[in-house]
Amino acid sequence: MTANKDSQAVHELDRTDIESYTIGGGTVYERFFDCPLDYSSPESSQRIRVFVRHVVPLGKETKVHELPFLLYLQGGPGYECSLPGSVKGGWHAKAIEEGYQILLIDQRGTGLSSPINADTLDAKFQTTAEKVQYASHFRADNIVRDCEHVRKILCAGRTGEASQKLALLGQSFGGFCIVTYLSLFPDSISKAFITGGIPPLIDSPDAVYKATYQRMISRNKQYYEKYPRDIARVRAVIEHLNQNRVTLPDGGNLSPRRFQQLGLAFGFTGGFDQVHQLVLRASNDIDTMDKLSARTLAGIADMHSFDTNPLYCILHEAIYCQNGKPSMWSAHRVREECFAAEFEHSWDKILTRSDPGMPVYFTGEAVYPWMLEDYAQLRRLKDVGAGLAEYSSWGPLYDKSVLAKNTVPVAGVSYYNDMFVDFNLSEQTAKNIKGFRQWVTNEYHHNGLRADPRVMTYLVDLLRGDMTDL
Repeated sequence: MTANKDSQAVHELDRTDIESYTIGGGTVYERFFDCPLDYSSPESSQRIRVFVRHVVPLGKETKVHELPFLLYLQGGPGYECSLPGSVKGGWHAKAIEEGYQILLIDQRGTGLSSPINADTLDAKFQTTAEKVQYASHFRADNIVRDCEHVRKILCAGRTGEASQKLALLGQSFGGFCIVTYLSLFPDSISKAFITGGIPPLIDSPDAVYKATYQRMISRNKQYYEKYPRDIARVRAVIEHLNQNRVTLPDGGNLSPRRFQQLGLAFGFTGGFDQVHQLVLRASNDIDTMDKLSARTLAGIADMHSFDTNPLYCILHEAIYCQNGKPSMWSAHRVREECFAAEFEHSWDKILTRSDPGMPVYFTGEAVYPWMLEDYAQLRRLKDVGAGLAEYSSWGPLYDKSVLAKNTVPVAGVSYYNDMFVDFNLSEQTAKNIKGFRQWVTNEYHHNGLRADPRVMTYLVDLLRGDMTDL
């Protein structure tokens, strides 16, 4: 059931109609909150429903009014927050050790929080303009306002300023949301931890892609150094896909440029090995059958989630847009203007290179207009995606003047070789947030928080002042 005006006579934490169950180390309460679509018109009839999993350490269920909250903001944009099988390990265990109860929020538009996809938009609206306007409300600024709305409900009745605040943990895009939270509601935050997600304080994504394409070139070189025989294998696959129309099991197109998107995995631990196995299988299929097997096609399709999490495509570039600047398919423009030769997908053009035998490079975390044709579910959002790329009414996401006077304890880790969030841009932002304690390391890729519980422990110690090797 949704927290609403009628249920407020009973505190949200005392409701008996909330579904609950146990996982390893915790009791989970599934809570829904009624939120405005547009916080500038909070009384409007346009509402959304935001879902939060509330995890309380086992044995401390009677202390929900006392334990401080740690709110986790998932990476993305466009991804829901998954339920852990246990909170006895990873960053969850460290949070519980520090005395927190945990809030796992499905950010608006994802998971169970009024998800956006072709079906839900078609059910609500008739025109593309209406759909674009609706989707424009699903960025970090309103995600943060949802969190603030939830905080006020859950912390109602608490005495003492400190007990009414949230601690925040943000991974990747979740870190972007934290910097927005620090800009809009700094007095609501007790402390914040950012992992691989210190955002660039820019108005347009062009600078991001100019940096990350360079990083992707380096990752491709490292990949082919590890798997030199994949140079010929990838070329064979690209030639095959140029000469044959290949349909994936879900009806999507496996074009050469979509195959190149397997490089998205290069940003994660083990990503090289994942891609190599698919390349090896695809090359073997072509050698033995002159086509790609159903198993190979399914494996390639499973590597991406743009169809199931469409906001990751249609709102991806908008997470960087501020002050009326449209994205205008930034990654596509930057690629064509600056990196077309390095990431060429046309076999005819590949053959005209000065060195026609050079490797075909994979692309990374970037979205392109052609994705709205090659991905089956995104086809139905083609006009919406185009409308959002041209949208020019984006408001501010960050307040540099507030960040410059920040008093909230903040610690963050920047991964030096991060393929998704450029280190140099992150470092500039860290310098603009007063008191920011930054840990720089090359030990991890973008998924360091998930890969090693030490990451959370280090940040907690860093904020506490226990770390001196900066």
